[in-house]
Amino acid sequence: MNDPQPVHLSAHAGIPLRKGVYLLPNLITTAGLFSGFYSIIASLRGDFPAAAIAILAANIFDILDGRIARLTKTTSRFGIEYDSMSDLIAFGVAPGILMYVWALEYWGTWGWLAASLYVTCGALRLARFNMQYDNVEKRHFTGLPIPAAAELIAATVLVYHRFGGHGPTREHVLLLLVTYSLAALMVSGVKYFSFKEGDLHRRHPFWMLVAVIVVLKLVIAEPQVMLFAGFLVYALSGPVRWLWIYGRRRRQRVRRRGALVA
Repeated sequence: MNDPQPVHLSAHAGIPLRKGVYLLPNLITTAGLFSGFYSIIASLRGDFPAAAIAILAANIFDILDGRIARLTKTTSRFGIEYDSMSDLIAFGVAPGILMYVWALEYWGTWGWLAASLYVTCGALRLARFNMQYDNVEKRHFTGLPIPAAAELIAATVLVYHRFGGHGPTREHVLLLLVTYSLAALMVSGVKYFSFKEGDLHRRHPFWMLVAVIVVLKLVIAEPQVMLFAGFLVYALSGPVRWLWIYGRRRRQRVRRRGALVA
């Protein structure tokens, strides 16, 4: 006996989803997935700069698919889930394999355990984000976003080759610690700015235009260095902000206790 087909409800509107899928945003998501898969192939071939560039390209496609879906009003639950699975390949598996082949294979079992922990924490980060999608805070992410972690790995590879490095790196201890740190930050409760509320249409101070122009010139002149610096600063911004807030609250508690004693 054939069971009746279940009715799939939209998580946003509470109405049955239409049959079929939107082509444009999902094709862009597929391009990001292909980029992630190509990064894996390049890593296995030992072409680490190409693997890193493919991860950067996947991030561009990841930004575009969501923006285009919102602009064309073609957002769907299917697209959200497909994007999440693509992200796991492009920003979880691909950088995990890149980091393992490039820097962690030296450690043997500890190396692939570190790389697999990165992939696992990336999957957990995506699962938590999907669960909180409808109620997620707009200004901040909880935990380091998996694309940012992947981009930091890719930018590290590129800056290494920019300064004359070739093939696998010898910075085995440092990059083992980096891998564990990125994995921990992804599943942490540390807040990161999402930049979702930035409004490019309103007026801004004149100095901001000058600053953006200067940054663009620096990116053109030294793309590897600027990408590495940007993603490193973003990865560190969460822990630094947490330490600053923790220190401020601790000082406030000390002052309150001092006031009560006085």
